[in-house]
Amino acid sequence: MYKRDGHIHTPYCPHGTKDELKKYIKRAIDLEFDEITFTEHAPLPKGFEDAAPTKDSSMTMKQLPSYVENVLEVKEQYRSELKINLGLEIDYIEGFEDGTREFLHEWGKFLDDSVLSVHFLKNPLGKYDCLDYSPEIFGEMIQTYGHVDRIYECYFKTLSKSISTDLGPFKPKRIGHMTLVHKFQKQFPSSQDFSFAIKEVLGQVKQYELELDYNAAGLFKPLCEETYPPQWAIKEAMNLHIPLVYGSDAHQAKDLGQGRHLLLTGNR
Repeated sequence: MYKRDGHIHTPYCPHGTKDELKKYIKRAIDLEFDEITFTEHAPLPKGFEDAAPTKDSSMTMKQLPSYVENVLEVKEQYRSELKINLGLEIDYIEGFEDGTREFLHEWGKFLDDSVLSVHFLKNPLGKYDCLDYSPEIFGEMIQTYGHVDRIYECYFKTLSKSISTDLGPFKPKRIGHMTLVHKFQKQFPSSQDFSFAIKEVLGQVKQYELELDYNAAGLFKPLCEETYPPQWAIKEAMNLHIPLVYGSDAHQAKDLGQGRHLLLTGNR
């Protein structure tokens, strides 16, 4: 069976490790992968202040040319052993669509494959929060929103906008970890399962002919312990014939391929 990991970070990630690209590649070859995509966090849009307390959500614009050059180098160097794609993980941030569109217009032509994700939510006070940063930050968000369910509602509405918004011809074709809001669910459970919202998002993914990141990272988060999205939603996606692409979301080389053996068949 063809083995692909479509969601991998790099030493350019300020909240990851400094493992070199070749270390990830060696891991992929050792695990007999056929294809990988490096999807480093793209620079955040102009004018947006990183909502993470440590301001380390993405690489900078200054680093981007070096990232592109380095991935292209290893892509050529290892082309006989492994298909390597140059990609980015693009943030959809409500209110900053124009900046994201401009960025993709300039840089999208260099990319082979990318992921579109929601990490930042605009809260009722008009400010932004990084929803997956820590349980402590998520707890503070609950105080701002008034109830954990309101965060879930905001997340799925924002995710829906990310799917329907026109970001130009280079908009990523794959939606990243579509239930990331579940990351701290064991500490902060919602009062409803939001299955209707998840099914609506899956319908949109199908409508816009996008792919889904079948992300295993949540399995290894102690307050989540499930894939993004959960297995029942993966079955729904399969029924809709939505293309699924396994993603380790590795932020260190040893995590490349993590959890793949635990996933339902049908991913690619």
